[in-house]
Amino acid sequence: MQKKVTIEYWQYEYPAKVTLMDELIKQFQEQNPNITVKQTNFPYDQYNEKVATLVPAGKGPDVINLYYGWLPKYVSSGFLQPLPESAFPAAEIENRYYPLVEAAKIDGSYWAIPTAVRTLALFYNKDLFAKANIVEPPATWEELVKDAVKLTEKDANGQFVVEGFAWEPGAQLHHWYRDGLLLQAGGQDLSEDRRKVLWADTPAGLEAFQYLLDFAIKHKVGTTGIFTDDATAFKTGHAAINIDGSFRLGSLKADAPDLNYDIAPLPSYKSKSAPSSFWANAIPADVTGAKLEAAVKFLQFLTSKEVQEQWVERVGELPAQKEVAAQDKYLKDEKLGPFISQLDYSKAHFFIDETGERTLFVDATNEVRLNNVPVETAFKDLVAKTQKLYDDYWAKADKK
Repeated sequence: MQKKVTIEYWQYEYPAKVTLMDELIKQFQEQNPNITVKQTNFPYDQYNEKVATLVPAGKGPDVINLYYGWLPKYVSSGFLQPLPESAFPAAEIENRYYPLVEAAKIDGSYWAIPTAVRTLALFYNKDLFAKANIVEPPATWEELVKDAVKLTEKDANGQFVVEGFAWEPGAQLHHWYRDGLLLQAGGQDLSEDRRKVLWADTPAGLEAFQYLLDFAIKHKVGTTGIFTDDATAFKTGHAAINIDGSFRLGSLKADAPDLNYDIAPLPSYKSKSAPSSFWANAIPADVTGAKLEAAVKFLQFLTSKEVQEQWVERVGELPAQKEVAAQDKYLKDEKLGPFISQLDYSKAHFFIDETGERTLFVDATNEVRLNNVPVETAFKDLVAKTQKLYDDYWAKADKK
């Protein structure tokens, strides 16, 4: 660019990402001396509020980092513009990126593009496995239950010393249900037009919901809120197994360097399926002219092979492009390999309202656990309330 221009980049406060982004901005500015990038960060729980307040007022960023599950709401609210087809052709995205990235395609256009993606996998404590004489991580639903029971330790008062399976529906387990258990049991998530919730269309939905709940109510191998949360329980050696994402690798390395753990693909049932997700970068609707040109250049830089490699090594998230992730140095890595091996059959749920859908799921599990509501009743109510979220979203979208 011949004219000097300054653009603003927003992401939420996640130390590893903020530090790396500072370094990436320096690299980008060296390559593009007429573009200055200013990074602004907000706490995660304030992020959506800031966007909703400042973007419509024209005080927002020129490039914004957001969770893919927020995209439908951001698009329907008019916060974003589609990525320019000339710079990010849809055919090229679909050829080079993993299929899960199609969750960023709405009404035929891509609205955001990720540097990195995430899958969930099974984290297991090797010392606790050895203590219980278990030599291999569980590979099936049945083995997971059997191992979790064997690994659970309780004191004389029946309180957990070690959770065999960290059970936290509001963390990653609600993702595990939608894009893992449900599909593995033979069910479906949404109709092709993304309008109908199909969980109750086959017995698989209830079977998967019951399987997830049974860890807490039948097998009693873990419960919510104990040892702060599931990630803390695993990090401190109070949980033998946890379902978590590749993004946890960085904090475990920093906070628990002596923890003797390993990673395995998620246990399977009738088929394999793994939840995936991503944070992506988008361009707000009001960015035009020289700022738009600079924003596009910055997005192209953030999705380059070089940046994806720095991201996986510094943050722990997986390369979004197949040719980058498929390198031997990642596939053969004992921690990253199990995550990457699942990318080809992973799926990213199309969220209408990520917070709302998660809350409904957690509420349904609480109804069973705390209020003794029958599992079938809680599941039926969950499906109906989730469907209403979708009906309300599409009714609003169809009016435009």
